[in-house]
Amino acid sequence: MTQAPSAEDRIPVIVGVGEITDQPAEISAGREPMTLMADALKDAERDSGGRLLAGIQSLDIVNFLSWRYHDPAALLCERLGITPARAIYGPVGGETPIRYIHEAAKAIARGECQVAAICGAEAQGTATKAERAGIELPWTPFAHDAPAPVRNASYQKPLATTLGVASPVTVYPIYEAATAAHWGLTPRQALEESGTLWSRYSSVAARNPHSWLKRHVPPEEITTPTADNRLIAWPYTKLMVANPSVNQAAAILVTSVAAARAAGVPEDRMIHIWGGASADEPLDYLERDQFHESHAQNAVLKTAMALAGGDGTAFDAIELYSCFPCLPKMARRTLKLGADMQPTVTGGLTFFGAPLNDYMAHAACAMVRRLRAGGRFGLLYGQGGFVTKHHGLVLSPRAAPAPPAQDTSVQAEADANRKSVPRFVTEAGGPGKVEGFTVLYGRKGEVRHGVVVLRTQDDARTLARVPVTDEATLARLTDLDRSAVGTVGPIRTAGDGIPEWSAA
Repeated sequence: MTQAPSAEDRIPVIVGVGEITDQPAEISAGREPMTLMADALKDAERDSGGRLLAGIQSLDIVNFLSWRYHDPAALLCERLGITPARAIYGPVGGETPIRYIHEAAKAIARGECQVAAICGAEAQGTATKAERAGIELPWTPFAHDAPAPVRNASYQKPLATTLGVASPVTVYPIYEAATAAHWGLTPRQALEESGTLWSRYSSVAARNPHSWLKRHVPPEEITTPTADNRLIAWPYTKLMVANPSVNQAAAILVTSVAAARAAGVPEDRMIHIWGGASADEPLDYLERDQFHESHAQNAVLKTAMALAGGDGTAFDAIELYSCFPCLPKMARRTLKLGADMQPTVTGGLTFFGAPLNDYMAHAACAMVRRLRAGGRFGLLYGQGGFVTKHHGLVLSPRAAPAPPAQDTSVQAEADANRKSVPRFVTEAGGPGKVEGFTVLYGRKGEVRHGVVVLRTQDDARTLARVPVTDEATLARLTDLDRSAVGTVGPIRTAGDGIPEWSAA
């Protein structure tokens, strides 16, 4: 006779976490992503105090970019000797680890799963060094014919690609400029806030044994351009952007309370998943209504606060995704937290390291350890794309009053708050008013050109270049005491057909 499921069969908990940071003395000794993930999952099982790997029913693998395999899910299952009913290798997205944990919790609440695993890894540090040194790594052969992952750059307008503002490091500065102006800050004040915030991330990374860089960095060192801390895209220096040249892996085991107890997991290892929310912005950032806030981010964070029963102060610990400073600065204002808030339990994508899509898996590991040590609520907020995909998750050592909700999209709320989007044009003339901007730099710190997002006189939107020869306009863009947002100047078409703009 089949035993009816109990309530404990449908209560999701995180029971085990594992992390690997691989810094080999010899390049050839570096572990490949597949090995790193298998090792992290074994560490997660040991952390749980129970026997769980053999019983995994659902496996989600975070997309990795440093190596390519034909069928990562099947290969990992073979290495571990497991046969889950569901094994998925996911798409690109920095929010995906949080989404996978959330989806595992919802599956457990539906009674469809009892033991789930989420894992990911990158070995870009070793891969890059080996390529530069001409060393052939003893890894699983690179699957050259496997499909390349689709990244957010694929969805951007041709003019954005031509001007070099179709990658994260050049798009987020546009938000940086727009948010600072919207908040009434001078660029200098905004830069000081970024430096202080990033220094706070570095302090946590310095204490995290799994961090790639274990050094507290003072604010002025972060924001001051030097030969070792070159400007990449105004106003971001190297120490203000994500560091993907790492070898790191993380794994999380999610089970029902019943499965955890049956496996011998001690009660103090269990962290309850209360729920969360997700929402997206349009994939093409130039098809958004403005650049000073994200309606999707706002809706997700407000839902998380409601779950915890308050504003951001309801959380004893938070992790705000930190690929670039504007993102956690936006989030902390939505959470109604002061500038002195602690934004991380992990250390941030600059200092802890940025294993690309997998950082938030490490953040989940750090949050679990933090909540096991005490506290009521923890918030994990992940983001992917160009301020595009947002997911928040609330964790607690205490059991939730109800299973996680199944409908966790807050897309309708985000869309309801979106205002009209200006039409985009590739040809424009007359006056143009700056919405956002950046200046792009070469590897030796030399200016390549500036890029401005403009509103035309009939309120259309366009992109324009500021040539390296226009020193006066470049100086206007990089003025620390007066934002260039709102500045009006003429648009003209250059000889190569690209719109150009100069400050009036």
